[in-house]
Amino acid sequence: MKKLTLFFIAFAIWILLTLPFDIQNFTLGLAAAFLVAMIFGEYFLEIPQKSWNPRRWFWFLYYIPVFAYYMVLANLDVAWRVLHPRLPIKPGIVKIRTKLKSKAGRTALANSITLTPGTLTVDIIGEFLYIHWISVKSQNTEEATEKIAGRFERILARIFE
Repeated sequence: MKKLTLFFIAFAIWILLTLPFDIQNFTLGLAAAFLVAMIFGEYFLEIPQKSWNPRRWFWFLYYIPVFAYYMVLANLDVAWRVLHPRLPIKPGIVKIRTKLKSKAGRTALANSITLTPGTLTVDIIGEFLYIHWISVKSQNTEEATEKIAGRFERILARIFE
């Protein structure tokens, strides 16, 4: 089931990336998706049946613009800090706690944080993520968790948990 799920996801992504449709891209996409599924299928999902749930797809589609919005805000914030004459940064590493239990959910959260400028996931140890933050606003774990991960974690829980 894992390999089949990965095959369909890889093939769908291939088709979307190679539009407009033609038979060569279709055939090559089938072969590439099959190869990826055979090699990496066992490592893909813990419970592949969950990925077929339409609610998860809805929340994933909802997550894309939310993530894009916060990424644009973070880009503007970092650009402002770089261009500001006094360079108002206060870098540091903070510890945040995640409620996400699945490896895929924690990985998606860590990647979302890292892809947002001004933050970088340094390590994941159990339920804690260590984040390098360009301007530390709180060393308190709960406050830092809400400021850094709160906006992503609620949606990712609906996708991965």
